[in-house]
Formats: sequence, structure tokens, C-alpha cells
Amino acid sequence: MRSLKTGICIALLAGSAWVWAQGTAPRERAAEQGPFYILPHVEGLMLCDEALADPAVTDALQAFAYCIDRGLNGSGPLTRLLDTLEPGGPAGQVQIGYMLTLPLLDLYEKNPSGQWEISSKKVEANLNLIRHVNRPVVVYFSSTHFDTTSPLSKELAAAPENLMKLPNGQPPQLGYYGYGIHPYTLRTDESVPINHYRFNALRHIAKKIAELPEDAQKKIVGFTLAGEAHQLFPDFETGMGRYQDMQTTDYDPASVAEFRKWLREKYETIENFRKKTGLDFENFDAITAPGKDIRKDKLNNFGEHYDAYADGIAPVAGWLRDPKQRVQRLDLYVDGQLLAPMTRHMNRLDVYRAKPEITTPNTGFRHDIDFSGMATGKHRLQVVAETQDGRKILIGERILVIVPRDQSAVAEHVPPGVDDFSGMWSKAWHYVPSSIRKWLQRRRWIQPGNPQSSLEDVDWWLDMPAGMLDVYYNPLARDWNEFRQTQVFRFLNQFHAEALAAGLPADKLYSHQIVPRVNSSWNPQLFAVDKTLGKGMPWKPGFNLYGGATDSAWLSDFLKNQQITDYGVPEFNPQQWKTPGIHAQAMRFQYRANARFISPSFMSLVPKRLRSVAENDVNRMEIRPDNPAEGSSAFYSAIVEFARE
Repeated sequence: MRSLKTGICIALLAGSAWVWAQGTAPRERAAEQGPFYILPHVEGLMLCDEALADPAVTDALQAFAYCIDRGLNGSGPLTRLLDTLEPGGPAGQVQIGYMLTLPLLDLYEKNPSGQWEISSKKVEANLNLIRHVNRPVVVYFSSTHFDTTSPLSKELAAAPENLMKLPNGQPPQLGYYGYGIHPYTLRTDESVPINHYRFNALRHIAKKIAELPEDAQKKIVGFTLAGEAHQLFPDFETGMGRYQDMQTTDYDPASVAEFRKWLREKYETIENFRKKTGLDFENFDAITAPGKDIRKDKLNNFGEHYDAYADGIAPVAGWLRDPKQRVQRLDLYVDGQLLAPMTRHMNRLDVYRAKPEITTPNTGFRHDIDFSGMATGKHRLQVVAETQDGRKILIGERILVIVPRDQSAVAEHVPPGVDDFSGMWSKAWHYVPSSIRKWLQRRRWIQPGNPQSSLEDVDWWLDMPAGMLDVYYNPLARDWNEFRQTQVFRFLNQFHAEALAAGLPADKLYSHQIVPRVNSSWNPQLFAVDKTLGKGMPWKPGFNLYGGATDSAWLSDFLKNQQITDYGVPEFNPQQWKTPGIHAQAMRFQYRANARFISPSFMSLVPKRLRSVAENDVNRMEIRPDNPAEGSSAFYSAIVEFARE
């Protein structure tokens, strides 16, 4: 199951309602783009008919071993599943296939002398699907923290040199809905054992793919590289929005040594470093990676300070429900002066789930303030909505306290903000229960047209920052975060270079990345993936889309701004059930935006009698006709209908 890497809680992106997105996505698919491929993740690809028919086989892992050991072909169950989605085989502008997930470490087994070597039986079992299933396929080379099911992966995870570390020097202990996760290093040195096995398996499988018959190779739409490559953090299942007591990777000694080398390359001399940062280190070797919180830890020097705001960025974020589009714009003011418009229509699947009246996940808003150049002291932050008739309504406000390095006292005076009575009145009105609002209006105690009455259908909440937030800017923390992004880029870039050197075609190599920044409540510093996204990458972009992101104004703007005309969606699931037709609309958006493929996550070939995992937030997303959870049955029907169009 883990090999599917559905990423329910880690690949959500921002977006708007379909009506907005339809206006910004391309009206027609580019002719040169060719067919649009729907390639579901399928659990149990190694499951053969012979194992299904044998009553002595009682669980899925036993069934897979039964088929692989006997050299049996698992194409029968897969072909039947895909034929239910698109009867008669792949044809036309929308074609159904599958994603073939290859966990690279799982290809190894020990030989009689106790050495790890690649199993020819496992390789052939996977390649037989490409040979014998007459469907398009994307091959997913899985080799990050979810490649953990094999005996080799467990052995590698026991060696500290293979793992990323937290500030305390220990690797994070991670799980994902009952499955273990290993925080494998992002360093690219092949003398590190994990990298030797990763890249060796990639080279081997690439060679075997090149030996496939030409008709089999033509079925391959693309290859996705490595899986979601990013830094890691505690509470992996639910902690992606953590700002308090933030911990992340990589503080491994070898990683910190690379950081010092990176600083030398950036600043050239220690004198330049001191001048630009104001931090007094004797030399680059004396610099430590920031990892202590000034609020609770004793610092040897200010450069050690690190928390979610130490790099000089503070998020202002929340959600706003506006079904009648009364709010024309949403702005952020600092000390009474307009700073910037808020980014709106970002994904908030948590709000969608919690409030029955909300019918789209795309209610989030956010703006990140760079306070590194602002004066120390107190600053008033205000989110202000401007209505269609030009009135300004205060949505919420917070106080940001920028503390100097010596932690000396700051002025008690708080700068004034936007002085708008109707806004303050509307804010109070927002907290009056709707039943009382309507009762007052019926008795004409509140007249239609008053500020609070005109926003009756609008709900909102300001999540961040909470209360009065004190922040301490450390330039070295900004360098550390940039270096951590560089680590992620270097890893993915090395994986891409290895794929090219192994002979895989450049025009079929896609990333398989998460984009946390577009979810308004997440902390992107935890992941550090920004340098792997956008234009200028050597690979073709692959974005994992969940929730509102599958039909997304944000994605449309991103593709346009980054001039991306060919991309893939290695993981795709709207996870919605309140609006009929939303799944077809999301697929139509991707079709018009020129996605080469989407991979719905997920379907299964494993019958109930062979399953052992209890229901959780991952398997609730299983796309099948009798599973209403997460809108899965509606998604199944939409795939069938969309392929028929």
C-alpha cells in the first residue's frame, strides 16, 4: 500500500472555484500535446490470477511473493480493471492506463553469499506489465522516504549515515497512517550506501527498459523521478502547518559541513560574511547551523537562533467564504498603509471538511511579510476586505513585535491602523449567530444596505499570526533555509542526471513534487522545495494535486507565469463530495491546461480477503463505485464518463 505514496496530507495545492478557473485555463488543448492520459495508481500490480484462485493464499504480501517467485504474469487483473474504465482499449484524445510504481530498494534481495543484489524476478514481474498490458503507462521510480517496505530499506535505515537529522542530532521517527517512513539523506554522495543502492537500481532498470521491444517502449508516456523529495519534520501526518516549536532537517554533521562550504561560495570571505550579516564568527568552520530557539534555549551567539520566523518572514493567513462574491479584493495593511493584496482562493481542505455550508476547499488567503528590513518595535497588521460597492471591512488584525538582537525593550506605542467604523461594526456583526441576524432584519432593527447586513453571507477567520507575535530576524537562518532548498534541488537534479546518463529519454522525465506553499495554512520551510519548482528546471514539472488544487486558479496563474506548457500530475484526487460534477470539471481543467497525464490516487486490485490494513485517511480515497468517502465513487464515475467523451 505504501508504494502508492498517495500523499493525502502532503500534496494539497491552492485553487479557485471552477467558474473562476475556467476563465483562466486554456480554452482548447494544444494539438501538439497529443492524448490526455488518465493513469491511476493501482495497488496490487503484482497480483496474478493464480494467486487469487488459490485459497491457501491469505494476505496480499504472500500473494505477491507467490506470483513473483513463479514468474507469473500479473497483467490479467490489471487489464480487467482498466477495461471497466475504458472498454475496448485506449483510444481517442482521452486514454486510460496506469502508473507503475517501482520502489527501487524493493528490487534487491540477498544472494547466497549474503550480498544485496537486484532480483531479476522482481524486475521481470514489473516489466511484464509493460509488455503484456496494452495500455499507456508512467513508470514511477520511488526512492525517497516512502521506499521503506523492503528488508534492504530497513537495514539502511539502521545506519545513521543514511539519514537526515533534527537539531538534536537524531533522525526524526516518522510514520504515515500505520506505515513507517525513513528520513533518507538528500546528500548525493554515492559513497553513502543509500545512494549507491538508489542509483544502481535506477541504472539497472533503465537498461532493462531500453531492451524492451519497441512496441512496449512506445506505451511509456513518462517517468517520474524519486517521488516527493523534501526535508522532513516530526508529526509528519498532521504537522505540515506547524509554526510553534518548529523542527526540521538536515543537521547531520556532513550536511552542516556542506552548509559551511555553501557559505564560503556565497560570501567568499569571512569578512564579507560578517559585514553582510552582522554576525561575528572567527571563520567559516566556526559557524554552526541555526537550531536553537531564543525564547527557550541559551544561545552562544545570535546566529544560532532558529524558529519559523527567524528567516525574516511572517505569514498572515486565514480563510474567507464568499459564495456570492461580495468581496472584490482582500488587502494587507501594515501600520495603516497598504502593503499588498492577499493571495486568495488557496486550498483549505480542512475548512471544507469542517463546515457543511462550505462547498469549495478554495477559501484560503495568505501573504508572507518580509520583516527583515522593517524597524524594530510593534507593528499593526490588518486584513481588510473591499466590497463591490467600495466599502472597506476589517477582517482581522494582529500585532507583530520585531525584537532587536539584544532583546532590548521595544516601544509600547502601537502604530495606528485602518480607521473604518463600518469595518469594526461588521466584524462584531460577524460573531452574531445567523438566526439572530435574520430575526433583527425581519424586525427592521437592522436595515438592508447597512455594512453588516451586506456581508451576511460572508464568513471568515484569521488563523495566523496568533495574537501578539514576537519575531527575531537572523540572517544566518535565511541562509540556512536557502541551503536546505539547495539540498533538495541537488538531490533531484542528481536523480535526473542519473536517469539521463542511464539512457532514459529527456522528453519523458518528470518530477514528482509536492507544492506546500500554495496551501494557506502550511509551513513551506518544513519542506524546502521552492528551488525545485517553476521554470528553468532540467526536468519536466510534475505536481501532486489534491483537494481544490485539482481545479485551481493558483495553478493556472502559476503555469502561465512560469511559462509551463507540458507537465504531469503524478498524484491527483479532488477529495470532494458536495458539488456534483466537480471531478469532471477538475479533469477538464487539467486537459485544457495541457497536462500530459494525471494519475488518480488510487485504485486497488487487492480483494478484501487479502487485506490487513484498517480503514484510515489513505484508504478512504480508494476510487471504486461503492466507496462514497472523499467523493471516491463520484470520482470513479467521472473517470469512466470523461474517457467516453
